[in-house]
Amino acid sequence: MAKLYFHYSTMNAGKSTVLLQAAHNYVERGMVPYLLTAQFDGRAGEGRIASRIGIGEQADTYAPGEDLFAKLQARFAAGPCACVFVDEAQFLESEQVWQLARAVDDLDVPVMCFGLRVDFRGQLFPGSATLLALADEMREVRTICHCGKKATMVVRKGPDGNVVKDGAQVQIGGNETYVSLCRRHWRAEVGDS
Repeated sequence: MAKLYFHYSTMNAGKSTVLLQAAHNYVERGMVPYLLTAQFDGRAGEGRIASRIGIGEQADTYAPGEDLFAKLQARFAAGPCACVFVDEAQFLESEQVWQLARAVDDLDVPVMCFGLRVDFRGQLFPGSATLLALADEMREVRTICHCGKKATMVVRKGPDGNVVKDGAQVQIGGNETYVSLCRRHWRAEVGDS
């Protein structure tokens, strides 16, 4: 029975590593996975999912406003596909999450989404909020704060190294821009005493 999965965490928890390992497991068993990532996130190169530990794979991309149900139908018409893996799922639009849920239900394909739960302000991303509402199964990919507690939040740092409290929800970046923290240390960093 196909399901919609949401694997979520904060930055630098290894979500892409888990995705790539799971996709590799399908390949090892002679099955074909379909990998998708956000078109505008080109940190690893256009249409590439990569992990900080050095592994990566080519992927198809999705764009804002794109009909993902139609995209998956077209992909399945081209040949067999055992599972769909979606990286950077926080960037999905709410309607696109519904389209993925429809693919699970109507095309009987498992869809595994990997992404951030909250932004640097502690607010849910629209894609993540809809995944939290619709996913059949949710799994947290854990990472730790500098204090050793589980990190659940992230701060954004500006070019000067200071914490940024305002700005666009989406700003592509990595370790140079984002730091994962526990809630207590996030509150301290943003001045919420």
